[in-house]
Parts: sequence; structure tokens; C-alpha cells
Amino acid sequence: MPRLELRGISKRYPAVVANDAVNLVVRPGEIHAVLGENGAGKSTLMKIIYGVTQPDAGEMLWENREVHISSPAQARRMGIGMVFQHFSLFETLTVAENIRLALDTRIPAAELAQRIRSVSAEYGLPIDPQRLVHSMSVGERQRVEIVRCLLNQPRLLIMDEPTSVLTPQAVLTLFETLRRLASEGCSILYISHKLDEIQRLCDSATVLRSGRVSGNAYPKQETSESLARLMIGTDLPQCQLGPVTPGELRLKVNQLSLATTDPFGVALKNISLQLRSGEMLGIAGVSGNGQKELLVALSGEQPVAEHAAIELCGTPAGRSHPAQRRKLGLRFVPEDRLGRGAVPSLSLAMNGLLTGSDQGMVRHGRILNAAVRGFAQRVITQFKVKCDGERALAASLSGGNLQKFIVGREILLQPQVLIVAQPTWGVDVGAAQLIRQALIDLRDQGVALLVVSEELEELFMICDRIAVLADGRLSPAVATGDTSVAQIGLWMSGEFDREPTHA
Repeated sequence: MPRLELRGISKRYPAVVANDAVNLVVRPGEIHAVLGENGAGKSTLMKIIYGVTQPDAGEMLWENREVHISSPAQARRMGIGMVFQHFSLFETLTVAENIRLALDTRIPAAELAQRIRSVSAEYGLPIDPQRLVHSMSVGERQRVEIVRCLLNQPRLLIMDEPTSVLTPQAVLTLFETLRRLASEGCSILYISHKLDEIQRLCDSATVLRSGRVSGNAYPKQETSESLARLMIGTDLPQCQLGPVTPGELRLKVNQLSLATTDPFGVALKNISLQLRSGEMLGIAGVSGNGQKELLVALSGEQPVAEHAAIELCGTPAGRSHPAQRRKLGLRFVPEDRLGRGAVPSLSLAMNGLLTGSDQGMVRHGRILNAAVRGFAQRVITQFKVKCDGERALAASLSGGNLQKFIVGREILLQPQVLIVAQPTWGVDVGAAQLIRQALIDLRDQGVALLVVSEELEELFMICDRIAVLADGRLSPAVATGDTSVAQIGLWMSGEFDREPTHA
């Protein structure tokens, strides 16, 4: 008997058909993948199953009985749990307080804290129950979402891009957990754009394209290339990283040390690096080792005491705020796309204006609406953003399409230095290659790029040099061709061959 069966599920919005007569069957103990490009309707379908969104047509059967799931609370009572791609956490509350809100039974605070410690340790996703969420990195917040869901012991577990910001080690641990859950009879619906994960983990797959089921597959019998063709309809494009001679020094960080006021933060310790035009430097590391602190220092969100500790295009900028650094040629893509990368309640056009106001969109204090809309439309077109035009609200886009817009916005603002955190987080395989090639093209045009990513494969694909951030210290930077994933993995534990020097 199927655990869950969908028959002809449809959901229409004014500008798009998200799901069009979708059929899906998931059996007990099965790990079932849902594949598709950004905007194919995967997340909408999962929200219908979880009761967040109501379908316009179709039937849903739970263990052979027709059901109408009107809310997430009802879904949880039935035994359905979901880990969302975009986090649903209150930043001013602790981990334990956030988890308590999602539980349908009252548990004493001390007992809940102990259960969180026990479950998180068992699943290899350690978190402190008393830590405030606002102090956590994206990867650490993902752990909270997963542990919160697992505490409810679901019979059907929906996971929407659960590993997008987890380290390779954490991914392996999570896979072990999911396989164990499946062996105990739990059904798992798994959404991921990482095709190697789908091949290793999933028993079967349903492929969506433009809201419709375009095919079914057994991932272990497929290759990454064949799965990509099922998703996007064509062969997967390949990135081309050719040789380039680096030019002038564009970004210099000189012995940057920065204390943290966050009791759970990581202090930066004597960070030094040099980045020249026409090169891409990748920074790897386990989430929570100082990436957040380094990014806010480089972007200007937290100015540093020593003005000369950070130089942009030959100008000291340590005490400069973000707008001043943008005038020097810096552009920035943060890891948190909703809230920091974009304002959810504003249109894409207005989100383009937020960081591009110095690029001919404002004259004598007046916003030039035609220029603003035209810029947003260029981003949408060039980066193939699926949306209802430049007036669409940022919150209305799928995670991957919003990521494409934010990265494209900063690229089209013609940076001298571009800092990008998690450039392809939640982006489908075709769009990920588009973004990576766009970054390579910028590098070939003489832009200096600093890429912070937890995907080692991505860094080896697009970077000229790689360094590792561990416990607030930066390793030496080495040429990509002169190192290996194993070496970088060793450095991620803080075991550098020598003390950090200029990167």
C-alpha cells in the first residue's frame, strides 16, 4: 500500500501554472526524489502535501484514504514533517524556543534541551539548544530545521534542498540517518539539485518540467548526464576555465583580526590575503568557522578599527561603510538571499535599485523608473530568471530563481571586486553552470573574485587558488591544480602545513 498518492494535483497562480495534473506515489521505506529546474513546481507540490498551500484540483490519498490537509499542524498530526529550503526560524529566539513552537505536545524546557542535544548528536548535526538563531550561520540554521523536524518522528519526511549548505561530512551523516529512517519504514520525499546525491541516496525519482511530470527514473541506474537531460531537456553545459595572467592588486587584507560580540561567534585571527584582477580565489571551510565574520568585515557591514587592514583598488577601506566600498568598485552577494540579498516585499526592480542606485538609476535625488525597470529586465533575461517580470515581488520567486537574480544583479553592476558567498545555493544544475560560467567570464574580463563556498567541487571547478578558513584562521592559498579535495579537507580541520601567510 502506498504511504502517499497524488492524483492529478494542480495549482494555478495568476501568472503561472505551478502544478499541472501531477501524479506521484511514495511507498513506506522509499526514498523518492523530485527533480526539476528552478520554478518547475517542486516546492509548491511539497507545500501542498504539507498543508501550507491548497491545491485547485486533484486528490491526495494517505495510506489509501483520501485526505484534505488544511494546515501544517494537521500534516504533523498525520505524521508528515518538512524541512524547508528557506528557513522558518525566529532569529531573536533560541534554538530550543524555535523547536518548541513546532512541537504539538508540551515538553519541559530541561527535557526538550536534552532531547535536542541527544538527537542532534545522534544524527551528527550538533547544535546548542540555548544559542540564539540570529548568531548562527546559514549552515547551522539548516541543522536546526532538520533536527526540529526529526524530533517529531515523522512517517513521511519531506526534505527541500536539505544539504545545500551542509559540509560533505555532515551530508554523509545525514544520508546514514535517512537510510536508517527508511529502513524503519519512514517514507522520504527528497528534493535536491545535486545529482550525485540523488544517485547515491534515492530509490526512485519523479521529474517535473514546467509544472508537469515529464518522466520517472531509477537514479542508481542513471548517470548525472542522463538525469540532467531529464530535468532540463538538453545536455548539461560545461564550464570553461582557461589560463589568465593576473593583473593589478584589487583587494588586500593585511593581518585582519576582529573580535566578535556574539558569544557563539568566531573571532578572526590575523587574516591576510591578496586578490588581483583576473583571478578567482576560493575560500572553503566548515560552516561556522568565521565565514560570516569575514564576509561582514569585507562588505563593510562591520567596519574594522584599522583603516589599512582592508584595501580596495589601492584605497584603504577598513573603516568605510558598504556604500563607500561600492563606490570603490566592490559588489557583494551574501549567503542569506532573503533578508540580506533581497527585500522579500519589494519588486525585483526595486531590489535592483538597492545596490545599483549609483549606476544611472537616480538623478538629482529622483528615481528614474525606466532605468530601474530596464536594469532588472536585463538581469532577468541574461540569467534566465523565471518570474512574472520586473514587477514581481522577490518573495514570489523560487529560491533558485531569486539566487540567479541576486548574482546577476551584482555581475551586471560592473564590479572591480566581486565577493560571492554560496553562489549556487539551491540552484538547479543548468542554472548553476550558467552562474559559474558568468563568474569565470568576469574573471576573464579582469575582475577580481572572492568566492566563499562549502561545495569543494564547485571551488575546484572555477577557482585559480583555494584557501581554507578554520577557527577564524586562514590557510595558505594554493593553486587549484597543486592540491586535492583530500588536502583541502584536512585543512578544514585547522591542520595547516604552516602558519597562515598572504593568500
